[in-house]
Amino acid sequence: MSITLGTPLSPSAVKVMLLGSGELGKEVLIALQRLGVETIAVDRYENAPGQQVAHHARTITMSDPAQLRALIEAERPDLVVPEIEAIATPMLEQLEAEGVVRVIPTARAARLTMDREGIRRLAAETLGLPTSPYVFCDSLAELQAAIDTKIGYPCVVKPVMSSSGKGQSKIDGPADVQKAWDFAMAGGRVSHGRVIVEGFIDFDYEITQLTVRAAGTDGETETHFCDPIGHVQVKGDYVESWQPHPMNPAALQRSREISKAVTDNLGGRGVFGVELFVKGDQVWFSEVSPRPHDTGMVTMATQWQNEFELHARAILGLPVSTALKSPGASAVIYGGVEATGIAYDGVDEALRVPQTELRLFGKPESFEKRRMGVALAYDNDVEVARTRAKEAASKVRPRRA
Repeated sequence: MSITLGTPLSPSAVKVMLLGSGELGKEVLIALQRLGVETIAVDRYENAPGQQVAHHARTITMSDPAQLRALIEAERPDLVVPEIEAIATPMLEQLEAEGVVRVIPTARAARLTMDREGIRRLAAETLGLPTSPYVFCDSLAELQAAIDTKIGYPCVVKPVMSSSGKGQSKIDGPADVQKAWDFAMAGGRVSHGRVIVEGFIDFDYEITQLTVRAAGTDGETETHFCDPIGHVQVKGDYVESWQPHPMNPAALQRSREISKAVTDNLGGRGVFGVELFVKGDQVWFSEVSPRPHDTGMVTMATQWQNEFELHARAILGLPVSTALKSPGASAVIYGGVEATGIAYDGVDEALRVPQTELRLFGKPESFEKRRMGVALAYDNDVEVARTRAKEAASKVRPRRA
């Protein structure tokens, strides 16, 4: 099956709209542009990272169904690619059913993965995959009852709709419950008033299994796996990652079986970031994002085709390769200050660390714990790469301009 790509800003253009234009969306947009695709970057605020590089920038409230429909009908993209959770996904399902647009990977996948309830119930209850014990709660009283009768301490509380660890906390005893509920309410992407409380799994490590659904030579969808990515999270937010993470063959095989089961059910094409807990040979499903994953930024240093290039190729129906180029690592650069239009000192010092690169995202507003950039390092020894990535990240000093 032959794929035809056109010329941007001409009648032959293939047009792709990204809903969400942060650092991950920015890299997807760049990968699409390298293939001659016309790009439309949508976000809730102006001058988002992806809007700075796209052919067209649009600013709307993506959780507003009327605004979303009006924009898609006005722009008429060939593909709509959700890159964040706070989107009116029922409207995407409606537009897809009407034949107005194709949603990546599918509108159903976008809806199910937008909140933790949809995807957790699919994995545990429909597919029968191993997960941590969990209960969904609509009030502080329900949360306390769920902990007392089913989950116990320690446990983890998360808003059903959030990303990058926002609103997530670990509860060690009764004194933490009220604080965790309040934190979840403040951290959710939309006002939802619902949380998931999960039993704490005593795992050895957690990984991201990047799973790629792409067209094979016969046009049928095939599943490809990247080498497993290890990562460190603090309060649910990734701070460093590395690839490959060493795994015994049984655990690796089980990780890929679980990842394939989930992504086969979600369908469509593109990159999926499947998060898993591992202890010995045992593997538990945690979460899945139907798009490139923040921990997967390490692939910009480690793979011949990074996760963003894989996503762009897969959604366009092009062949992919998940081959590893070199072991490597990534480390997050935080804003450190609350300011608009910050400046970065120490970039030259950071890049003097051997075999490193930087990505500064260009976010217009900085917060103390906002991810503003990432340091990347490669080395045959993944531990050396981890040390260098963290060293490079530490040398970048954001400040008020």
